[in-house]
Amino acid sequence: MSDFFNAFEMGPVSERGPKAVAPEVFRGIYAMPVFVTVPTSDLAASTDFWVRGFGFIELFSIPGQVVHLRRWAFQDVLLVPAKAGAGVPEVPAMSVSFLCVLSEIDPLVKACSELVPGSVTGPRDTPWRTRDVEVITPEGARVVFTAAQEFDPDSQEAHDLASVGVFAPGSAEGGHNGVHG
Repeated sequence: MSDFFNAFEMGPVSERGPKAVAPEVFRGIYAMPVFVTVPTSDLAASTDFWVRGFGFIELFSIPGQVVHLRRWAFQDVLLVPAKAGAGVPEVPAMSVSFLCVLSEIDPLVKACSELVPGSVTGPRDTPWRTRDVEVITPEGARVVFTAAQEFDPDSQEAHDLASVGVFAPGSAEGGHNGVHG
């Protein structure tokens, strides 16, 4: 028995594959359970890239101090001024990933490639049935957008996941196992 249970209904997108629809941008104010802080030497240029390239909105800003960007609920980025004289750092090994839907991948690749040629790697398909695009932002952040592809509960991927205790939604093993968080 596994301690895992399916809770896809908790996320903003429970549908996988080409039928999945992106939720609207969430404009409410909440206590952010997680967010990314990205130092930049040019708040305006970075804001433009994240808005036009990735589809974030500027939720609010405090001039010269912070720009709060948002896509979906719990996809928050704070752009802050880099230390004086700091150049663009080397691309970090660490990345941040944002969930998206398949229909957003191609427009994102096109927009980011036009804004900063050579900034995009992918898309590539993963063994766990996502399509991922990696973008290196003008600030040197490694950002991955990941979209779930259709999932066949009888596929090799499903069997591989089941072998480590992660079962496909709707399968007999994929129930709640009596545990709810």
